[in-house]
Amino acid sequence: MLTHQRKVLIIEDESDISRILRDYLTKNQYEAAVAATGQDGLQIMELIQPDYIILDIMLPDMDGIEVCREIRRRNNIPILILSARGSDTDKVLGLGFGADDYMTKPFSLSELLARINAHFRRYDSMTSVGDRTELLHLRNLVIDKKAYKITLNGSEVSLSAKEFELLHYLASHKNQVFSKAQLLDAIWGYATYGDENTVTVYIRRLREKIEADASHPTVLKTVWGVGYKFNYE
Repeated sequence: MLTHQRKVLIIEDESDISRILRDYLTKNQYEAAVAATGQDGLQIMELIQPDYIILDIMLPDMDGIEVCREIRRRNNIPILILSARGSDTDKVLGLGFGADDYMTKPFSLSELLARINAHFRRYDSMTSVGDRTELLHLRNLVIDKKAYKITLNGSEVSLSAKEFELLHYLASHKNQVFSKAQLLDAIWGYATYGDENTVTVYIRRLREKIEADASHPTVLKTVWGVGYKFNYE
């Protein structure tokens, strides 16, 4: 059960869908706001500072991918993309530009709620008071669990919430190999109906941000046929 009400911003131009989402989230103890265009969504985001954003990829004034990229440029609020287009290209584009999750229309309200709840359970666990491992020092990388940020060679690196959680999880279990399904369950909380390609996209994004050469990674290593590990020697 949620300990306090979180704010969710719904950026969706189909009024029937946005109304259903707003009412369903409100019924389930979230405070929901709605925007029908990308520009309105960006303005409302600055006004209410939501904890989570549901973003339609097809909007009347801006491409949803562009909205996603602009949101990510400003902050690391978790973004779940909704799309009537189910192609892998759209999914990879959305995740590649900073989205944390992706669902294809038509979608299950209960599944969407489960994904949002899973995010906040993970976030609350990560930021809970009294954890002794708030800072991880791994060579030139420092991971600050409480602040949800990392520094590399003394400079802060911008990560989305899910990028941070994935990196922190792997670094907390250094040299341990995890399959894509295990990581999907640990970070997104829904291995049963999730897409393992999500993990692949996130590993690639993290490598681009923390590896000296993303094409020849030395930190986030692939163990072929098994999964990934945080390499620490």
